Amino acid sequence: MGTGNPLRVGIVVFDDAEELDVVGPFDVLAAWAAHSALRPEVVTFSADGSGVRCAKGLRLVPDASRDDVGPLHVLVHPGGRGTRALARDAEHLAWVRDLRRETALLTSVCTGALVYAAAGLLAGRPAATHWAAVDELAELDPSVLVDTEARFVDDGDVVTSAGVSAGIDMALHLVARLESPDAARAVRRGIQYDPAPPV
Repeated sequence: MGTGNPLRVGIVVFDDAEELDVVGPFDVLAAWAAHSALRPEVVTFSADGSGVRCAKGLRLVPDASRDDVGPLHVLVHPGGRGTRALARDAEHLAWVRDLRRETALLTSVCTGALVYAAAGLLAGRPAATHWAAVDELAELDPSVLVDTEARFVDDGDVVTSAGVSAGIDMALHLVARLESPDAARAVRRGIQYDPAPPV
């Protein structure tokens, strides 16, 4: 794929996206990009290039619009309340299906999996989502093999992750997969990500 860069990762943003679903993977991937010999490029984009307001009020200004972002090797689709509207948005679903044909790896965080299911991309495949959205995912496509225990599920050309912070785990997995486990460990150390919840 001739993208002009060895590796391009795009994170789609939209109104009512969950903040950490966006910025967790972005932080991991941007930290990787800053040090990797692969020179990956990490970009954010929205449908029309306009800013968005996330679920808890954080405002984001993306790098590009959906039409102008250019070819990608990896798509990250966050979750959040906004995915319910997107899972019913025929234009967005058609865009996801079109992107599937030209993008090597589609990933999702949390309820981003609902959009993929609504687009028909998870039929008969294993997938993860937020624990509270398991029934919604099953309703959208009963053939999806929902893994309720995994932090993320790598099924080759589609990687889905469970809720919110699981997107960080998935992004570190992407670094390991796209470059090496050593690169992922270096990123993890650099961002001092070492989950040890107090409760």
